[in-house]
Amino acid sequence: MTDTAPVANGADDQQQMAQVAVQKIYVKDASFEAPNAPMIFQDQGQPNIQLNLNQKVQTIGDNVYEVVLTVTLTCKINDKTAYLAEVQQAGIFGMMGFDQATLHGMLGTFAPNTLFPYARQAIAALVLDGGFPPFLLQPVNFDQIYAENMRRRALEQPAAATA
Repeated sequence: MTDTAPVANGADDQQQMAQVAVQKIYVKDASFEAPNAPMIFQDQGQPNIQLNLNQKVQTIGDNVYEVVLTVTLTCKINDKTAYLAEVQQAGIFGMMGFDQATLHGMLGTFAPNTLFPYARQAIAALVLDGGFPPFLLQPVNFDQIYAENMRRRALEQPAAATA
């Protein structure tokens, strides 16, 4: 005898049909600037690091999306820019069988989690090749960032509706 639980509304069928495929991962753009070199190498002081993350999603075909994760790292010493490193790490993802909310979540969490290690390595190489001490970006919790963005949007929507 086997135990099977009935599935309501075909949810099991939808889960079995959901598919994700990473089709390509590539650097879309990369840049490094050291505007105050070589004098900045003589400056003493504690580096001030600023990290900015941005993500852009574009539909490029049926169930195919390009996700671009932009990582910008700025280092200042004594209010002078030591370096600015920026990488646009991109990927092409095939995603099918997801409802709209789940697809949005996958593009907002799975895709950047997949791209981040590549972006981190590219940033580290740019900084090192620029003559600065090695810099390793710490892991980023894209699930938490996505949840916070969704919470913020939910708070803004009622305010916009009453305005």
